Amino acid sequence: MRAVGAAGPTPVVLIDGPSGAGKSTLADALVAQWPGTVHPQLVRLDDIYPGWDGLDSAIRHLGRFVLAPRHRGKPAAWQRYDWIENQAAEWHPLDAARPLIVEGCGTLAAVHEPLSDVRVWLGSGDALRKQRALDRDGEAFRTHWDQWQQEWATYVEQETPENRATIRLRAAD
Repeated sequence: MRAVGAAGPTPVVLIDGPSGAGKSTLADALVAQWPGTVHPQLVRLDDIYPGWDGLDSAIRHLGRFVLAPRHRGKPAAWQRYDWIENQAAEWHPLDAARPLIVEGCGTLAAVHEPLSDVRVWLGSGDALRKQRALDRDGEAFRTHWDQWQQEWATYVEQETPENRATIRLRAAD
């Protein structure tokens, strides 16, 4: 929490790591324990990925519509992807006067590094995180696990996201 407080009154905190590592749980805890009276906004990349092969698209969306505009002092927003209708849905504006937490696979892409203040990497053992992810998302994820893992592995190889982290954590196995 000290690192977040030192980042100024409206920091951008990015939380990345593999599926099932506990990013959402960590983000929820951070929001609940945020110091001061101005609570942060939380954006989950799960709400932005345009389908199971949408990791790269979500990374671009986050940079283009959220992080870059906010960094320039311009209005920022993100567009929800409707997984049931398989199409883009409504836009969600963000308040530049409030801190921002973004959690999800892909947040620590190289293009996001200069647009953020605190970058958290959350690791976890493969067996535990797969079980957590499948318990959370059920059969819908089970049928796409290998596809998502391949996208994730490509992202990690190309972006080396853990190296961009200012804080590294590991979930208990």
